[in-house]
Amino acid sequence: MNPRMVKERNARPRILISNDDGVSAKGLRRLVEFVKELGEILVVAPDAARSGQSGAISACKPLRITKVDEAENVSYYACNGTPVDCVKLALHCFRDFRPDIVLSGINHGSNSGVSVLYSGTMGVAQEGCVVGIPSIGFSLLSHDADADFEPCREIVCDITRRVLTEGLPPLVCLNVNIPTTPIQGVRVCRQARGYWSEEFELRPMTGENTDAYWLTGHFVNTEPNAPDTDEYLLSKGYVSVVPCCCDMTAYADLSYIQSVING
Repeated sequence: MNPRMVKERNARPRILISNDDGVSAKGLRRLVEFVKELGEILVVAPDAARSGQSGAISACKPLRITKVDEAENVSYYACNGTPVDCVKLALHCFRDFRPDIVLSGINHGSNSGVSVLYSGTMGVAQEGCVVGIPSIGFSLLSHDADADFEPCREIVCDITRRVLTEGLPPLVCLNVNIPTTPIQGVRVCRQARGYWSEEFELRPMTGENTDAYWLTGHFVNTEPNAPDTDEYLLSKGYVSVVPCCCDMTAYADLSYIQSVING
């Protein structure tokens, strides 16, 4: 156990929740429902979908935060910024609410493999992580706005409880992806190596006499048969839990790069 990362046993945990699908997204509302018995909850989420924002921040526009809803032990606020803006504003505007954990999601769609680099869901988790708060991003492998999140309940509650109790190592957050097929179990693993093959479609703009490019594409898994990866385990019906390090230094390669740079 890491005592620096764990709240006193007798205190009621404070949970900050955000996402990249927007404050009204079903996945966020179900996440709140799943964990509301675990502590006091503050929701600060984008006022609309902000998918693919990664760690983006709004440096050149004013930000606003507006209360949109309140229920027992839960307050909901909408922000006109990015997912990371939401975390930063929550920590700034609600100084008396220092979170014991940051939860993100439940995202509508997968964040496995290299998607972690682009994900606004994981941007939230990483922002919590870099300021020393244990953080978890949850995603369901369905893009359906009305997806069935009920199979996520037990997984979300169990992992959240464990992290609240045991903490996480410094600068490590969790990327949790949940399959839509019957769940076979939970596996801690690494992200699959691969890349997104971008394809741009030229489409007419509604109401305008012009065309514009829209991003499409598909993920190319360069190690489809590697059994210790999230993509492989998800395809077999397992929940994947990938520990993600916010310190991106390639420590194992420091000596080699030293020899390359200095000869």
